[in-house]
Amino acid sequence: MAVYVIVDIDIFDPVGFAEYRKAVVPLVQKYGGQYIAADDGVELLEGDWNPKRIVVIQFPSLQDAKGCLNCEEYSEPCKIGQRTAKTGMIHVKSL
Repeated sequence: MAVYVIVDIDIFDPVGFAEYRKAVVPLVQKYGGQYIAADDGVELLEGDWNPKRIVVIQFPSLQDAKGCLNCEEYSEPCKIGQRTAKTGMIHVKSL
């Protein structure tokens, strides 16, 4: 069953974050992930959530998504991401 990883990102170091992105995109693809959407112009429709940038990544399964995020190859890019942005991440299973 496909899983969507939804990421809320507030980038405060764009140059450093570009380094993170460069390392992560091929890794996501290695685990079968596909970038579905990314938007800096998110419009609030209800509630008080205030995301800066939303990214949606589809993985073939929750196992693939967790495998990507928990693999050894992600440890260094993860540190870069934490240094350059504030991130919240969830997963949602497809229907």
